[in-house]
Amino acid sequence: MPEKPKLRIIPLGGVDEIGKNITVIECENDILVIDCGSIFPKDDMLGIDLVIPDVSYLIANKDKIRAYLFTHGHEDHIGATPYVLDRAPAPLYGSRLTLALVENKLKERGIKGMKFNPVQPRQIVHIGCFTVQFIKVNHSISGAYAISITSPAGTVVFSGDFKIDFTPTDGEPTDISTLAAIGERGVLALLCESTNVERPGYTMSERKVAATFDHQISTARGRVIIAMFASNINRVQQVADCAAQYGRKVCFVGRSMINVSTVAMDLGELKIPRDNLIEMDDINNYRDDQVLVLTTGSQGEPMSGLTRMAFAEHRKLQIKPTDKVIISATPIPGNEVFVSRVINQLYRCGAEVIYEAMDDVHVSGHACQEELKLMHTLIKPQYFIPVHGEYRMLWQHAELAESMDMPRENIVLPEIGQVIEMSENSLSLAGIVPNGTVLVDGLGIGDVGNVVLRDRKHLSQDGLIIVAMAFDRTNGVLVSGPDVISRGFVYVRENEDLIEGIRDTVRKIIESYNRIEGSDWPSIKNRIKDELRRYIFDKIKRNPMVLPVIVDLG
Repeated sequence: MPEKPKLRIIPLGGVDEIGKNITVIECENDILVIDCGSIFPKDDMLGIDLVIPDVSYLIANKDKIRAYLFTHGHEDHIGATPYVLDRAPAPLYGSRLTLALVENKLKERGIKGMKFNPVQPRQIVHIGCFTVQFIKVNHSISGAYAISITSPAGTVVFSGDFKIDFTPTDGEPTDISTLAAIGERGVLALLCESTNVERPGYTMSERKVAATFDHQISTARGRVIIAMFASNINRVQQVADCAAQYGRKVCFVGRSMINVSTVAMDLGELKIPRDNLIEMDDINNYRDDQVLVLTTGSQGEPMSGLTRMAFAEHRKLQIKPTDKVIISATPIPGNEVFVSRVINQLYRCGAEVIYEAMDDVHVSGHACQEELKLMHTLIKPQYFIPVHGEYRMLWQHAELAESMDMPRENIVLPEIGQVIEMSENSLSLAGIVPNGTVLVDGLGIGDVGNVVLRDRKHLSQDGLIIVAMAFDRTNGVLVSGPDVISRGFVYVRENEDLIEGIRDTVRKIIESYNRIEGSDWPSIKNRIKDELRRYIFDKIKRNPMVLPVIVDLG
């Protein structure tokens, strides 16, 4: 009897990190890609707009890619699609809302010709050697799926981002019966999210937030301004329903809030009567107690609607002392400082501010420990791979699986780019594929690397000095300069002695050369850099970037 083919699982992102989720499933000559996400740039990635996964492996094997499967429409699962699909295209599968959000991203980048295949809960599709089923789960966005993938090597289940909510606002709880049926048929491996593995118990139902909104909106005397993730369509619906109940018109502020809500309304996922919506230009036509603003900025992003309102930088809206501002989100790790800064500024404006520490204005969309245990019990996998979390989360999820009698040798703590190869009888690590991160800066993709980031960091910390001069190489004389230009280093007019010392140092270097041949320019520039760095550090203990500019007059 011929041996069954092996299944290869390759995480290209989403492990040992929060975000940038993308996983490759490979069997025989077919590849499926699950999600294609991005991540926020870190603080030291100066000027970077977005971080996406390195998909060199997909580009090299693009002829094998049969489809991209999406669990849901959050940025950490779809944010990289415009940058990946144009280089490694394939048909797309996901819920109607998820694919509409992906299509919107592709249109913004001018990418056309992709084949979109919307799927319904429990729908089964055949792609290459795979049989794929999409299973409804609860999350903080509509149209979220777990995905079951059956191959000749066995069945793999991706939980996606999920929680077990028995009273969801859309009336459709996680499809436990289908998950249980898949588990009964036998599952080779489970890849399960780990975001909330550190939290015991269960995640609160979204209906708890609805009750909080009702109380806060009903007791507000002036405008109500609510900041949240634009993609949380179910919560937007709750707010819109509550606004209508208390006679308030809804105004969307922020590009992503407007774009996502428009897409959701066009699909019927978001139901707000048109006469309950107003534009920013029309807000002053209504009393403050007739207005509710839904805006971006729950993470304190510098260019978001709420931040610009708080710091009086918004062209049409500013915070007033009579406003009630509700921040309906938890800060993403690393964003706490930005959120605190905005909250402090809102208080300076005199507004009443409500955030998670004060009331139940947010619940997580991710499973806590008891819900994760339920997923493991339903699926009953032979092998387990924790995903979607930092390393400590993956480790704790592995321990949770062990506590449920999963053998440790059947658990893999994955690394980005690691090839995990498995069959019914074996589990092994089969090498590493190209992996890492690609930085997006404006229209540039991958043209900013570690060297450029290091220079940007250097400039941000110590500034720049440009030393410009014109030299007559034929006669061996300095015709003009050296002129010193300071940017982010010192104010020239207040540091004339230091600047004159820099000029003298450069003059002495130039005078030490009677005649400068063309081949000597690099060595002269390097000597200017080295001696100026020593001189400046001796004088004021700073280390600016030094850039000599020499114009050769021949």
